[in-house]
Amino acid sequence: MSKGDRFRLSFLGAAQTVTGSMHHLQVRDQSLLVDCGMYQGRRKEATERNRNVPRKAVESDVTLLTHAHIDHSGNLPSLVKRGFSGPIHCTSATADLCEAMLRDSARIQEADARWLNEKHADDPDWDEIEPLYTEEDAEAALARFVPHDYDREFDLFPGVTARFVDAGHVLGSASILVDIKLNAHRRRVVFSGDIGRKNLPILRDPTVPEHADYVVMESTYGNRLHAPAEGMRKQLLDAINTARARGGKIIVPSFALERTQEIVFALNDLIQRGELAPIPVYVDSPLSVDLTKVFREHSECYDAETLAFDSAHGDPFGFKMLTMVREVDDSKALNQLKGTAIIISASGMCEAGRVVHHLRNSIEDAKNMVLIVGYQAEHTLGRRLVEHHPRVKIFGVERDVRAEVRVLNAFSAHADRDELLEWASICAKQARQVFCVHGDPDQCAALKGHLEHAGFKAAVPAPGECVDLTY
Repeated sequence: MSKGDRFRLSFLGAAQTVTGSMHHLQVRDQSLLVDCGMYQGRRKEATERNRNVPRKAVESDVTLLTHAHIDHSGNLPSLVKRGFSGPIHCTSATADLCEAMLRDSARIQEADARWLNEKHADDPDWDEIEPLYTEEDAEAALARFVPHDYDREFDLFPGVTARFVDAGHVLGSASILVDIKLNAHRRRVVFSGDIGRKNLPILRDPTVPEHADYVVMESTYGNRLHAPAEGMRKQLLDAINTARARGGKIIVPSFALERTQEIVFALNDLIQRGELAPIPVYVDSPLSVDLTKVFREHSECYDAETLAFDSAHGDPFGFKMLTMVREVDDSKALNQLKGTAIIISASGMCEAGRVVHHLRNSIEDAKNMVLIVGYQAEHTLGRRLVEHHPRVKIFGVERDVRAEVRVLNAFSAHADRDELLEWASICAKQARQVFCVHGDPDQCAALKGHLEHAGFKAAVPAPGECVDLTY
């Protein structure tokens, strides 16, 4: 195959792992990158992966971003810092969310590097750490963002167009259709992004792309089933009432994007319906506060239920007993609260942020409850809590887990096995190949098996694998 005829797909990230999404498509002598996410896992491995952005990625002509979650967008500043000079295409809501998220991520990188360097200042063998990227690097990446509406085709380079359709996963999330024309041939490559679920609050149901020739498909829950989305309010109400009956606090480690807003909306709805007696609720995350503002500005993404709630009751993301916490001193004061209260705080996997302080102060009291409302990656504190380890290390100190740990899997924003197969039955009906990515190895392999059983040709690419496609 000559360079001018190349049609290749490379899996630079999220191959047999959940985080660090990054896929590269070469069409003739030009190429595009889909996502440039931050890999999350063991600190040393994560640092090495995130600093070493593949050359293919840097040399891409354009980048397409499926959504704002850090495991999809978080390494864009590194990409630009290493030399990428093209546009970054995404939806309008994703662009606005990334304004807050990438700047926040940069501040975290800078603060972590500063803290470690100060801690080891007296060590003559310590090599000073540089942040992965700075806020200035984040701003340079944000300057390359080009926002688009859903369902509007736009040109990438000669003979190649793209279109975003609503993936129903988080605000602004998209599946991407890349259409390629070469002489008499036409091919469509679909990148699923993270696929949402039907009947979730706030967002519309996913739009399923059709007529794909090749599909790059997420597999996060490739062999798992969720409780029905319709049951999430009941799960939440039961948990609150259980903790309230024993006078305990409820700590909710939550992703700042989408999950926090979903929980706040669900609490608001339960109170409006008279099913939940008023209870103090604190959103202790400056980033969550900023992202909630973005939600208020993008009602075009809302589903009919949320629009109706807004019309009848006003702001879906605000109610009388809700307090948004920005200042550090106000966050510390929450440790002195008496009686039942709900504290929603980042990070969602309990690896950093204010929630770790709340866990340290609450985990050893049997009256309290930790509500897990999202996916917990391997080697994270959140995963150890889900696995019911009797002791966990927090800030380097082993602590007994006496608080009740309850998992509310109805809140998952990822499609489960059956929902993924339903999505594939439409999108991949005529596909030559489905590539299972963005999942732990067992989940990718399981989804591959389910797809093959249903008659699809499927594969689980290896990290860094490059596949020649056919026109």
